[in-house]
Amino acid sequence: MTDGAALRRHLRLYLVTDQALCRGRQLADVVDAAVQGGASCVQLREKELSTRDFLAQALALKTLLAPRGIPLVINDRLDVALACGAEGVHLGQSDMPAQEARRLLPPHVFIGWSVETPEDVVRSAQLPVDYLGVSPVFATPTKTDTKTPWGLDGLRRVRDMTRLPLVAIGGIHAGNAAEVLAAGADGLAVVSALCSADDPCAAARALHEGMTSHV
Repeated sequence: MTDGAALRRHLRLYLVTDQALCRGRQLADVVDAAVQGGASCVQLREKELSTRDFLAQALALKTLLAPRGIPLVINDRLDVALACGAEGVHLGQSDMPAQEARRLLPPHVFIGWSVETPEDVVRSAQLPVDYLGVSPVFATPTKTDTKTPWGLDGLRRVRDMTRLPLVAIGGIHAGNAAEVLAAGADGLAVVSALCSADDPCAAARALHEGMTSHV
């Protein structure tokens, strides 16, 4: 995906999955509802699954998302991404180096990279990555192995440091969506706000409504 404008559109409402937060519901059902409400990209992040089960989840989501033109992003696992034909891969600081991922992936598969410090953002300029995941913007119980939250001022500093699309993650909800976009994010990544919602479709629509005050 080389079209930067198209990538920014897809990253706008970015669902990161967590089966454990789906309250006993099938992951595919939660994703389906979120997409109906406006989720524009889905990252499959299931660190506890075996390779076989991870791939099965990936193939199920690919079947669900492909007819709607929604990109599927696989967290970390290039083998799973290649096997299911995912459109993207997301890498964290301790995952495979981005240079190696770029060497192994087809050119059309985009790569996201998590940045947790200003030094990470500086390094990103030398890496073959297509967007940055700014993590975490706010403290969140969903993911506790993270560094100091960026806050909105930190997000503004990241925006000033790079032209890459930015996806903000951590403590994002409908009530702060507009100010996060105003601080420079191109997209909002959410986990529990959709996975744990009583109605993921309605929650996704609420997030979109929260964005509308930002033009």
